[in-house]
Amino acid sequence: MAEALFSGIIPPVLTPFDENGGLDTAALEKVLERLIAGGVHGLFILGTTGEGPSLSYDLRRCLIRQTNTITGGRVPILVGITDTSFDESVRLADFAAENGASALVAAPPYYHPVTQDDLLRYLEQLARRVPLPTLLYNMPSHCKTWYEIDTLRRAFEIDRYIGLKDSSHDMDYFRKAAELILPQKRLSLLIGPEELLPEALKIGAHGGVCGGAHLLPRLFVRVVEAGAAGDAAAMEQLTKRIDDLRAVYKAGGGFLKSMKAAMAILGIIQNRFAPPLYPLGGEVFESVRRKLAEVGIDLSTLE
Repeated sequence: MAEALFSGIIPPVLTPFDENGGLDTAALEKVLERLIAGGVHGLFILGTTGEGPSLSYDLRRCLIRQTNTITGGRVPILVGITDTSFDESVRLADFAAENGASALVAAPPYYHPVTQDDLLRYLEQLARRVPLPTLLYNMPSHCKTWYEIDTLRRAFEIDRYIGLKDSSHDMDYFRKAAELILPQKRLSLLIGPEELLPEALKIGAHGGVCGGAHLLPRLFVRVVEAGAAGDAAAMEQLTKRIDDLRAVYKAGGGFLKSMKAAMAILGIIQNRFAPPLYPLGGEVFESVRRKLAEVGIDLSTLE
């Protein structure tokens, strides 16, 4: 049986905007090159960190095209296709395939309440229409709906689905998902919340989709390497550095706004968002600047 298709660190890429709300291609290149220089194993665009659901369809397509052009096949590109519209998800999946993407990522459709029976029928229909391997994305805080374990079991009987990224923060759920997924060698199991990466690796996860890799990409690569080697001492030391990143996020009141503020302070992107999100400013922005200096993160720092 084939081995898991995706493993290691696959960061959820920020979407950088220019002053007109379009894609800042020069900044995107800086972001991608920093991640690749840090040794990441893939890139996930149009996820939560990338503000995917807030972007126009034109901008989503532009991001797919530019990401694949800039990376030139150096790492796999995973494209989020989550949408309230089934047809738009399919169209985006087709565009991703035509422009060199390696795989798709699908969270449950949001807005309407969805039963597990409906969700499974949706996945069956989606599998018949999309052209690439697809990773399921469990994000109940944003989608309202979980991929329950029995739904996962039935979905993974469909060849199109190749694993799970879990961002539920529920490690009991993650352990149950691991019991289902790990015996099936073709399936990947990835954790979303980076503070849970060490625990997830001990359970058997193949890697993580860690936004903190924007700041310290090599750190997260080293965490995965330490986990694979069973090096508990290295893992403990590296986890302390992850805690430094959490202090940066706390300084700005949360991950995404703090991360964009930090990347702007480093001169990599502009501190801009797609509505309904708006950037940090004033004293909160300055608190992020102070915390970056305190924990020793600057433009030259990759770990």
